[in-house]
Amino acid sequence: QVQLVESGGGLVQAGGSLKLSCEASGTMLSINTMGWYRQAPGKQRELVATITSLGSTNYADSVKGRFTISRDNAKNTVYLQMNSLKPEDIAVYYCNVDNVRIGPRTYVYDVWGQGIQVTVSS
Repeated sequence: QVQLVESGGGLVQAGGSLKLSCEASGTMLSINTMGWYRQAPGKQRELVATITSLGSTNYADSVKGRFTISRDNAKNTVYLQMNSLKPEDIAVYYCNVDNVRIGPRTYVYDVWGQGIQVTVSS
């Protein structure tokens, strides 16, 4: 089984920065897409950013220019550098990996971390 462990959340003042990390563990040959999603109180979970194994990235409009997603394939880890944080960034942030090859012809899809809280004080 593929498991995800997130770290790096917490409380920061508006305008500050945080860096989230998510390490995937288990038997894996490759991970196609790694990403971050978030869910604010009373709202649906939404995409923050994704990155493919080739480094192609995708960002929500609300975070473009402020957040940067990156990955270390050797460590099976994805990062989210969050700068210029705003109160509207308050949410539980979830790590996600998709299309994970765990065997010659075996894949797992859409694996989620437990979530980590990010709070921004105004």
